[in-house]
Amino acid sequence: MRILVTGGCGFIGSAVIRHLFSRTAHDVVTVDKMTYAASPEAIAMAQGSERHRLVVADIADIGAMRDLFASVRPEAVMHLAAETHVDRSIEGPGPFIQTNVVGTLTLLEVAREHWRALDEAGRAAFRFHHISTDEVFGALGPLDPPFTEATPYDPRSPYSASKAASDHLVRAWRHTYGLPTIVSNTANNYGPWQFPEKLIPLVLIAALEGRPIPLYGDGSNQRDWIHVEDHAAALVAVLERGRPGATYAIGARQPRSNREVVEAVCAALDRRLPDPAGPRRRLISFVADRPGHDFRYEIDPSFAMEALRLEPMRDFETGLSETVDWYLANRAWWERLRERGAGERLGLKGAA
Repeated sequence: MRILVTGGCGFIGSAVIRHLFSRTAHDVVTVDKMTYAASPEAIAMAQGSERHRLVVADIADIGAMRDLFASVRPEAVMHLAAETHVDRSIEGPGPFIQTNVVGTLTLLEVAREHWRALDEAGRAAFRFHHISTDEVFGALGPLDPPFTEATPYDPRSPYSASKAASDHLVRAWRHTYGLPTIVSNTANNYGPWQFPEKLIPLVLIAALEGRPIPLYGDGSNQRDWIHVEDHAAALVAVLERGRPGATYAIGARQPRSNREVVEAVCAALDRRLPDPAGPRRRLISFVADRPGHDFRYEIDPSFAMEALRLEPMRDFETGLSETVDWYLANRAWWERLRERGAGERLGLKGAA
């Protein structure tokens, strides 16, 4: 296939690009706005290949998207471009509405125009895969069953509301216009190339440098964790084997409290680089909880695992060990982020 990947220089998007290049024969066009969180280094393996093209553009720019679709003529779209950081959405929701809602609307309209102009076989084969989050489902209590594809939506933050809106648009374009769309929702991702405002790299860097590790509330909030490379493999399976109109909830069955995650990162660093001052868990500093902080997310991936014939995913301990090793081996990358003006985000008020 000739696949258009939006947000391909982002954390999850770049993992998708790497998977496509290492495990498939598909051709790929990456479109990315190159915001603060973009890392073109993360797709270095694809750069220069005849199978890959990188286009710098805004998905909300309808003229640019029409030109792109006309030149690329994609057979599939994997839509990952999004603003994703909850704290940023609380501080300023506007960019989240612009990218996540307006950008998705723009892509849907351009994709619909493109799809309608295809021949019958091309229309039947075309796919628009929209990648979303479990945060659209709201919060679970301690004893509630995990989210499934049938869980009602109940977004609680500007970020999750913007993603919920985009999910609804994608499904509406399927039902109203017949566009062959698929939606997938996933859990918290972690792994290489994640921008260090997110929990695991934020904690890792603070602990490595002996700085206080901010943890919201009492650290009891729980999340389901999936390694980004496992998620990327599942997303490609959705594209290749998923059914238009379907939703796939993708998780790894690895729930952990935020405090457990933070302590696991500290312990992993202690094993590799002991601190003469003592175990790094001493650096944990509990801070005031953020507004609207959902207590628990967890996904039941049973339907997706069976329908898509997905392979078992990494356990959290294995994935975290690989991730810690990667950040230690790639200090130059995250240290450069400070030099280009991202340094203030490496000391956020709290960790999710």
